[in-house]
Amino acid sequence: MVRNGSAVDLDCMTIKNDMATRLFIHKGLLQKLVFINSRPFINQSRVPVSGFVTIFTKYFYQTARLLTSSRNLTHCCAKTSFHQFRYFHYIGGKLFTMKLDKPAFHAIFTPELKELIRLFDKHNYELRIAGGAVRDLLMDKVPHDIDFATTATPDQMKEMFELERVRLINMKGEKHGTITARINDKENFEVTTLRIDVVTDGRHAEVEFTKDWQLDANRRDLTINAMFLGFDGTIYDFFNGIEDLENKIIRFVGDAECRIQEDYLRILRYFRFYGRIAKSAYQHEQDTLEAIRKNSAGLKGISGERIWMELKKIVNGRFAAEIIKTMKVSIVYIIILLGFPSPPDVGEFLAVYELHQRLKLSNHELSIILFVVDHRDEPMGDNPLRFCQHLSIDTSGKDGKRTERICELIKYKGDSELLKQYSSWEQPKFPVSGNDLISRGMIRGPVFAKTLTKLRDIWKESDFVKTREELVEEIEDIAKQIAAEVPVKKKKKKT
Repeated sequence: MVRNGSAVDLDCMTIKNDMATRLFIHKGLLQKLVFINSRPFINQSRVPVSGFVTIFTKYFYQTARLLTSSRNLTHCCAKTSFHQFRYFHYIGGKLFTMKLDKPAFHAIFTPELKELIRLFDKHNYELRIAGGAVRDLLMDKVPHDIDFATTATPDQMKEMFELERVRLINMKGEKHGTITARINDKENFEVTTLRIDVVTDGRHAEVEFTKDWQLDANRRDLTINAMFLGFDGTIYDFFNGIEDLENKIIRFVGDAECRIQEDYLRILRYFRFYGRIAKSAYQHEQDTLEAIRKNSAGLKGISGERIWMELKKIVNGRFAAEIIKTMKVSIVYIIILLGFPSPPDVGEFLAVYELHQRLKLSNHELSIILFVVDHRDEPMGDNPLRFCQHLSIDTSGKDGKRTERICELIKYKGDSELLKQYSSWEQPKFPVSGNDLISRGMIRGPVFAKTLTKLRDIWKESDFVKTREELVEEIEDIAKQIAAEVPVKKKKKKT
């Protein structure tokens, strides 16, 4: 018997489920022997029918930790020599269907969507709306973006669209199963093949294509995002997403820890959707918060850009102050990973947020407040005017709004003389542009951007008196120096 969290030798082991599945390892390769009606059926990569323990793997150590549950095994994790995770998939969940008949659903049927549906029907491939769009339509909201899922593989979709003379664009998503088709030269549609995460490191995943809708639902993050919608209005719900949406409850699909370990950004996605859907500010399930707390260190490996994309939606959403408090009190480490100081002090953020909630400030007014809070403790040095001038150069935005922000900062400092001096200063235009670098043979990229920034710094330090000609003369030397400092990314060899 396999017990919860036990370490198991996979040399020869039997998992008992609704049918017998034997696992064998031979020379590092894992094979699966499934008994169907007492007849052996060998399958190394494809999913048979619903209810099997299914294995997707290539290279394993001889032992792995199997994480099982007594009722509903959704994923078992095995750590490989590359510190990634490969997954044993059991099809969890129970299918529930219902008909959707709401105005928002009928509003999505543009002539282009009808043509897309016709093409997939003509070539006998299943096509359904997937994920967040289904959630929005259940709430009678017309979704901003609609994702589609299909049983057709990327190669089959490309063959179909080329045969039907449909233009394909942005092929970057093909390796993950996504093809983007432009119908009637009016509307783009992203269609993704049903898939399973075979290997994941908490940021990226290698995928295996499947034709099983339930397996694809198994790999999604939250129950409210794991539903599909047919064009006849039938909703396919394997994990009680409809019920959770009605009750305003945010839950991970299956085991919360496994879902988080597949992509640690799901921690922030949980809080974002909590702010959008939940009834009240503190309705979190404690098991979910505990799973987040235990895995919060995984956010270290997520890029700042991806974190900010989620965090700004949290801050601009419902219960923002309460969610930040929950992060601070229940999961302190997350706050530090998101850029707050250690130990975290979110008091000023909460004060500004609560002021905004009370006074209903405009976005422009709120941006001024946040700018002042961000820069008020910075020392201005012996030459405050020069500090403000440099800050103006480094601050993005239109001239008028940028000047207003810095004037409000000076008012906060209480320096009326500095306010007069700065208000009468007219900011000069940086004389060098990207075209100057291109004309010198430079290609856009990290060195290009850093060179332009360095030139701007030199111009500032000259009190804005250096001319374009003088700055352009320095491009080559600066670029060489920066190129020597920027690490060269090595291309991964194909195996």
